Amino acid sequence: MTVGVKICGITDRAALDAAMDGGARWVGFVFFGPSPRNITPTMAATLAARVPTGGPGRIGLFVKPTDADIEHVLGTVTLDGLQVYAPEPRAMEIRARFGLPVWRAVGVATRADLPHDTGLDGLVIESRAPAGSTRPGGNAVCLDWGLTHGWRPPVAWMLAGGLNPDNVAQAIMRSDAPAVDVSSGVESAPGVKSPALIRAFIASAHGAHRTSGAT
Repeated sequence: MTVGVKICGITDRAALDAAMDGGARWVGFVFFGPSPRNITPTMAATLAARVPTGGPGRIGLFVKPTDADIEHVLGTVTLDGLQVYAPEPRAMEIRARFGLPVWRAVGVATRADLPHDTGLDGLVIESRAPAGSTRPGGNAVCLDWGLTHGWRPPVAWMLAGGLNPDNVAQAIMRSDAPAVDVSSGVESAPGVKSPALIRAFIASAHGAHRTSGAT
């Protein structure tokens, strides 16, 4: 089965088109002010409208959002799912409130940190944010990919953090990830996506060999 690819932090048409042309399964829009990839709902709506029926899923990323934060975005942007940085109970509330699939980002440092139960639709597994970081997520730091090898995930999941066109195939092989999520690893500068790197990343991920059929 082909590994799914999510290109996150898209802010312009060239990046979106490269993701769609390359065969990304999801495209992500970041609604978090401190991020260099932050996008306004109006800008995101214009880009989301370019995704054809049957195209990649449009995912909105939120960090500890209030209901009002999400309502503000969904009032303008058509999204197919939400990726949230929030505790599990809050993520469940968001799922119930908005009726959209919710994927929860989980920072992992040891195998014991891997979730074994969740009522959500998916998990994004990445390295734990470095101490003192102003943003959540992997912050371009790679997870020890061997931590997830043989893990029995409770739901669909994707690997994130520190991935780029040069290492994504190895990451998939070692982690058995059925999907991968990239942002800074396909940029020419913080927040500036490179269409060439996007295409290279997707090609590398699609050509990677997983050692099991785990989902």
